Amino acid sequence: MTTIQELIKEIKNLKPIPAVANQLLIIVDNPDSSMEDIANVIQYDPVMTANVLKTCNSAFFGLKNPAESIKDAVNMLGTDQVIELVLLKSGAKTFCGSQEGYGLEPGDMWRYSVSSAVIARQVAIKLSLKNKNTIFTSALIKDIGKIVLEKHVSRVSEKIQRLVEKKGFSFREAEKKILGIDHAELGAMIAKMWKFSPKMIKIIRHHHLSDESMIKDKEIAAVYLADCICMMMGIGVGSDGLSYRFKRQAMKALNVSADDLAMIIAEFCINIQEIEELLHIV
Repeated sequence: MTTIQELIKEIKNLKPIPAVANQLLIIVDNPDSSMEDIANVIQYDPVMTANVLKTCNSAFFGLKNPAESIKDAVNMLGTDQVIELVLLKSGAKTFCGSQEGYGLEPGDMWRYSVSSAVIARQVAIKLSLKNKNTIFTSALIKDIGKIVLEKHVSRVSEKIQRLVEKKGFSFREAEKKILGIDHAELGAMIAKMWKFSPKMIKIIRHHHLSDESMIKDKEIAAVYLADCICMMMGIGVGSDGLSYRFKRQAMKALNVSADDLAMIIAEFCINIQEIEELLHIV
């Protein structure tokens, strides 16, 4: 069995998401923060500033005049769009590789993570939930634990599949049974070591709703529902998604109907070409 000490050592070798992303989320959670506060955090990170300006000035956004500073970018695109660009830039390198232990080809996890984040934001907006940027980010990086756990899962994949096929375990349950920890728990450990907010740590830890009492937390339920929608559409399914637990209680807790679900999927499908294009730019 993999020891926690081994995993912590591997977490320390994982390239962290830039501090600017975490600082941004702290500012965004503060209702008294301004656009200027947000611009000030980004502009002191030269690499991030250059990356965001390059993306803002791409043909994708079609700005009439090029943004010459982060303040220009915020004024032209709006706070939410700029924050999302920073978060996408922050996660791109970490999530773009293959995850063979989870049956994911290069780029699959990144495409799935971004899709899940976009859908979670749609759900948050539809339900008028606060902290939609926190929900977006939590959905984007909720599977960070898979990056570290992948090689361990790969090593025991036959045992995991046996539990899934013969005993009816979900992939996460089998992962936990064989390795002593699952990717959601490990993701929460990483988030804590990277000093993410308690709210984000909680969402990442419970995004599979293995503890059904967490369904009452609408932010967790929204991220879980976004995950399920991705699975329904066949985005980033892999080995994990083929044995996923769908809990209808989440829809009830969020007061989301089947028609609402269909509309969320339709809206996402309308925007998917733009999302794919943005993924290539980022």
